[in-house]
Amino acid sequence: MTLAKKLGIYQRTGAGQAQQLVETHAPLVKKIALHLMARLPESVQLDDLMQAGMIGLLEAAQKYRSNKGASFETYAGIRIRGAIVDEIRKGDWVPRSVHRNARRVSQAIKTVEDRLGREAQDAEVAEELEMTLAEYHACLSDANGGRLFSLDELNESGEVPIEETDGSDNPLADITSNAFRRSLAEAIEELPEREKLVLSLYYQEELNLKEIGAVLEVSESRVSQIHSQAAMRLRARLSGWQSADSGL
Repeated sequence: MTLAKKLGIYQRTGAGQAQQLVETHAPLVKKIALHLMARLPESVQLDDLMQAGMIGLLEAAQKYRSNKGASFETYAGIRIRGAIVDEIRKGDWVPRSVHRNARRVSQAIKTVEDRLGREAQDAEVAEELEMTLAEYHACLSDANGGRLFSLDELNESGEVPIEETDGSDNPLADITSNAFRRSLAEAIEELPEREKLVLSLYYQEELNLKEIGAVLEVSESRVSQIHSQAAMRLRARLSGWQSADSGL
């Protein structure tokens, strides 16, 4: 549904508190769009992301229930980000080869860690892929743009579902969601310290790549590589959930 249609429905049915929520939190859409756009291809337009984000905000205002515990800003942020993620997926600006290489890296990380019983180092993953270290880092940089939402997908609407649900369609959905959240939290906690810090600064503190680079005293491109590797490491360590979910 287009933003114009959504607005039309909202204007006819949305009033009072919902309208006030949208008006008050409209700047949140631009903030999230800019935060995500910093790591997207130049061909992506801010207006497109903001339009998608506004749809997410409208849906959040219509569905939000204060007795659920989360603040509206937290709830809306998830919905806005999810709507923008969906828009990026539809655009598919990234070559198939980049997606293919991202899957190869994730599998290589899993193979090395399963074999060694510890976290895989850059050089070890590069060797597993039969690449030089420079080639591996270049692959991470390419994949970072292609799989921008690796962590977001795991958190929101990727291969393993943890979307908020009332459980009416699938009584196991809430159980699966809560169990996955615990597994994800544990997997993040077990990441190498630098990768964990990058994710925390980007997703929780909402710093951009340049700001994170200043904190870590590394280049912006290196931050991008670290983020990409962290997301792929999480995907590798949580890969069992994909097959488990297919049986629900």
